[in-house]
Amino acid sequence: MKRLICLVLCLIVLLSVPCLALEAAPADALTLSAPSAVLMHTDGTVLYEKDAHRPMPPASVTKVMTLLLAAEAIDAGALAMTDVVTASAHACSMGGSQVWLEEGEQLTVEQLLKCVVLASANDCAVALAEAVAGSEEAFVTRMNDRAKQLGMENTKFVNCCGLDAQGHLTTAYDIALMSRELMRHSWIEAYTTLWQDTIRDGAFTLTNTNKMVRHYDGMIGLKTGSTSQAGFCLSAVARRDGMTLVAVVLGAENSTKRTADIRTLLDYGFANYCEIPIVPSDPLPQLDVRMGTKKTVPLMLGETAGLLTEKSNAGTLVTHLDLAANLQAPIERGEQVGTLSVMDGDTVLRQIPVVAAEDCPRQTVGRIFLRLLSWLGMRKK
Repeated sequence: MKRLICLVLCLIVLLSVPCLALEAAPADALTLSAPSAVLMHTDGTVLYEKDAHRPMPPASVTKVMTLLLAAEAIDAGALAMTDVVTASAHACSMGGSQVWLEEGEQLTVEQLLKCVVLASANDCAVALAEAVAGSEEAFVTRMNDRAKQLGMENTKFVNCCGLDAQGHLTTAYDIALMSRELMRHSWIEAYTTLWQDTIRDGAFTLTNTNKMVRHYDGMIGLKTGSTSQAGFCLSAVARRDGMTLVAVVLGAENSTKRTADIRTLLDYGFANYCEIPIVPSDPLPQLDVRMGTKKTVPLMLGETAGLLTEKSNAGTLVTHLDLAANLQAPIERGEQVGTLSVMDGDTVLRQIPVVAAEDCPRQTVGRIFLRLLSWLGMRKK
């Protein structure tokens, strides 16, 4: 009997461990060793911050902006993955992390991307910058211009790779902004989630410097960095159950503490928040249209993104639909005809445009006349 009781007690303890692991401390109780950090949802909501607007050297996390400008050039058609880039003397002169490019060596844009993402190669970052803008100097100007566009108010880039340089500073918050912007280019995940790859016909192995790609559930990126001035830095992006979070740590003492801080931030976010799909309480109706070629027009939501909310509130949310009255043609597909409000009690959390799902042209005089003739013909019968 004693053995049975002991066995039952052991089982209870073991079964309770996962539940305890899911219970996260409130944000003000989080303990981080790094001097600056932020946790941000990809919609821009800050879930936690610690001196997140303090300008600090970012080390190779700088390359998030380098990758963003390269991704934008690729998606705009100004650069192709198959384009061949010839390494310049300037690119080959970079120190720090590198793949030891030789002047005149040729790699494709895709190979350079892999080297930057996985090996954090400074020489390849400069070669990529030169391919986009012609020179690193011109590329850095673009980096700073793009930073302003993204609202990165406390950022100044001096180079494209993150080597320590006077005045080369950014913040955890600003890094989160550019990180979420990079992840809008969803194809980049095919590279940021790689653990290993090769270049030079398999002769040189690239290993991801972000070890959390292998050891943290849902990790999809993004960029590590470390220098003597910057300490250990990381912008980490993880996704679970459709929710994507960005965690940034700057100035950690070592890689172990950097990883622990990132894990603490992400664990807190996933334990306390969720992203719920926005679905009307009732199916969207067909909306009556006056003077149209159709009597009604089908409706759809103008936005499909989910709603970030605390898990404790997820079951209390309701929706309220407000549609236009006396709608008259012409109506174009995508034209807003109403609003769906997501409510928590009397508080409006978000308003989603309700739009026409189809075109509805206006009746012409000729069409009205033909319909009248058809109606008269039916009356005679």
